[in-house]
Order: sequence, then structure tokens, then C-alpha cells
Amino acid sequence: MIETSGAIRLLYIDDDRGLSRLVEKELGRHGYAVTSAPDGDAGLALLAVNEYDVCALDHYMPTRDGLDVLPDILALTAPPPIVYVTGAQDGRIAVAALRAGAADYVIKDVSEDFTSLLRSALEDALLRRRLQRENEIAQEEIRLARDRAEAMLREVNHRVGNSLQLVSSFMSLQMRHIDDERAREALRECQARIEAVAHVHRRLYTSGDMSRVAMDDYLEGLMDELSKSVGPGEGSPRLVVDAAPMWVTTDQAVSLGVVVAELVTNAVKYAYQPGQGGEIRISLKPDGEHRAILTVEDDGPGLGDGTPKGTGLGGKIISAMASGLRSAVEFDGAHKGVRARLAFDL
Repeated sequence: MIETSGAIRLLYIDDDRGLSRLVEKELGRHGYAVTSAPDGDAGLALLAVNEYDVCALDHYMPTRDGLDVLPDILALTAPPPIVYVTGAQDGRIAVAALRAGAADYVIKDVSEDFTSLLRSALEDALLRRRLQRENEIAQEEIRLARDRAEAMLREVNHRVGNSLQLVSSFMSLQMRHIDDERAREALRECQARIEAVAHVHRRLYTSGDMSRVAMDDYLEGLMDELSKSVGPGEGSPRLVVDAAPMWVTTDQAVSLGVVVAELVTNAVKYAYQPGQGGEIRISLKPDGEHRAILTVEDDGPGLGDGTPKGTGLGGKIISAMASGLRSAVEFDGAHKGVRARLAFDL
């Protein structure tokens, strides 16, 4: 018998008074508090005002049979599990009751086997209901824990994004007080790297998905930020983004963002003469089902000796980020200007 803290409250709905008394007597000896109802309407009236742990419902009754009453019981708020009782040997009635929502069924007769089978079916129905409720509670606890974790992660991303933005602002202030142009340029490049990472975090805490980033939206926003820091003013190169809708992981977005920031910064510095204008194009396209290609290109004089210009720090950063994507940046020597490509797995 299942464990309970008190008597099991059973509502037995059957017009057979003799069998009802037998059920009251036999199940009462096994810890059941049995209430009998002579028909379906009387049973519904009792269910409306009292709480029962389980219900047994007979099929053949005057005015309304059990299959007619069963949906009304299940329509009540928090109905008990129902064991369907039928004297018919036709299995179609039992199948119809199960399909309508009954937890189990028992074939009705006047032997002692009937009360034993009924008790077994009632206890199985109660056990399944208890397990269902425990599962619902566990699922709700999991959902609440997940929501808390996502809220905490969103808050962390928000704070990290704000902190990175604060660092970027400090660097802007510092640049205003430095006369050395090389030092100002180094700070500007560092600021672009910080913006690439900060922009990922801003995307994360404003998104419902903490694990992925919409790369097309991210690149558009990142280029807006970079255009303000590395190429402001008249005659600066125009940053053009052509990115297909694509989702990448958070780590991939950070690596790709830093790579783009480095390549674009280098193109701004070396592709065109001051005030010349021109375009720097950033493209992200699928390459098959599970790969993509990132391209950054300009129409400047090209690489010359085949190596990008600069201090070498940017190249090391690009190599490190590309390595994290299990890839490498390749330069297209056939292109008039500089065309850098990075193929990676989605």
C-alpha cells in the first residue's frame, strides 16, 4: 500500500448499493475513507464541495453512464485520478474510458477479487499522480533555478559590459591629454579592441539567449562603434557591412569581433591616404551548411611585400583569435588591395 499521512479519501460512484457497501467495508479495512454516490450527478455534487484523493466511477448508471460523467469530473479544478469500473466484458468501454482520461479500469464483479483489484488500481493511480506532482515540482524548481542563473548571467554580462565601456571612456579621456601621436594611436587601437569585446556583452544582456550572438547584428553595431573611434571625420574610409543572418557562440563572437577590429583598424591606417576616403568592406557569408567565411577587404595599395603593416602586435592578436576558432587568417594576393579571409566552423 502507498504511504499516506492519513486515510485515503475515496469517492465511489455506483448505483449498486450492495457493491458500494462491500467497497466501503473492504477498503475501509485498508485505510480508506469511502464516500459513496448513487449516480454521476450526485458524485459531481460531492466533488464540488469536498476533496478526494481518488475516485472510482461505474459505467452503467441511471440517467448518465460513466463515459458521460467522466469529462465533467476531469473538467473540475484539480480533479482526482479516476479508476473506471465496468461490468462489461467488452474491452472497448475500458479503452474508451482510458482515452477519455481515466487513470485505470477494473472489471466489476461481486467476488473478493474485485475489491482487491480495485484497491490495486486505486493505489497505482495514486502513485502515478504523486509521481506526476513530484515531477511537476522538480520541473518548476529546475525552471526557477535556470531563470535565476540566466538573470545572474545577464547581470554579470551587464556589469562586464559597463566596466569595459568605462575603461574605453577612460582611454578617450587619456588620449585628450597626450601629445605624442604614436601613444594616442596605440590607445585608439586598444580602445577598438575593448569595444569589440564590450559589444558582445551588450548584445548578451539585451538578448534572451545567453549562449549565442546574432553575428550580422553584432557586426553592424561593432562597425558603428569603430567608425566613431578609429575613423571619425570627413574623408575617412567608409565601413560597409554585408553579413548574412547567422548565429555563433559567445566565444566565437568575441574572437571574430577582435579579428574584425584589428583588420579594420589596420585598413583605416594604411589603405588610404588621409582625406582620400574609400571603402573598407566587411563580409560574413555561409560556406556550406556548417561553415562560414569572414572577409575584410579594401582597395588600397595592397600588402607590397606580402606582410601587413604595423607593429606586429595586431598580427599576433589576429593569429591568437583565429587559433581559438581553429582557423587562420589568409590574405588574397590576387586582390588589388588587401583582402583577408577567415573560414571557421559554425
